[in-house]
Amino acid sequence: MGALIDFLQVKSKPVRDLAARRLNKDENRELALKFDVEYFDGSREQGYGGYRYDGRWVPVAHRLIEHYNLRPGDRVLDIGCAKGFLVKDLREALPGLDVWGLDVSGYALRNAVPEAQPYLIQGSCDALPFPDADFKLAISINTAHNLELDGCARALREMSRVAPAHGFVQVDAYRDERERQVFEDWMLTARTYLTPAGWRDLFAATGYRGDYFWTILKVDDALRL
Repeated sequence: MGALIDFLQVKSKPVRDLAARRLNKDENRELALKFDVEYFDGSREQGYGGYRYDGRWVPVAHRLIEHYNLRPGDRVLDIGCAKGFLVKDLREALPGLDVWGLDVSGYALRNAVPEAQPYLIQGSCDALPFPDADFKLAISINTAHNLELDGCARALREMSRVAPAHGFVQVDAYRDERERQVFEDWMLTARTYLTPAGWRDLFAATGYRGDYFWTILKVDDALRL
């Protein structure tokens, strides 16, 4: 199995208003699961509250390039690329790197940054439209967990199929029941969420041997309960 690596290295702690998120939760979750305008550019209660390019993926791109020793001509796939921010930043950080993105959301792809649009494809992470071993690296950040357990397992197998050499997946996790409760109050789209041990068991069961990291909502002062 691969290593636990924090490529995002998020330093600031956004304030998450759990009380507001709990209001009309079922309706907002239904809208979010369409992965349309409401999820990306609607209110914070329905998703991102406006998903706009701000350069935050630039350092992530450089970390990925350095860690995986990427070179011009290498092929990289960003699974769940949304509006293509990381695709853009990877291509610009290393000219000649052949980066592609895939996302289930037609809205996100239509509203992607222009620099990435020619390299984006609509599709699902559990049925990647690429041949075996087509990429040196497959990345899936906060995407595979949006499927039920069987679909999530297929997504992990698909990552290994198209990029057997290197993979990185980040998924939602919790370490105790209080973290689980906070997560369930906040989350909108995740259908599969496990403890770190549970995720490692799933990785082993699916044959996923790439690197990984957890998205965990910590119970601290950054959460308005």
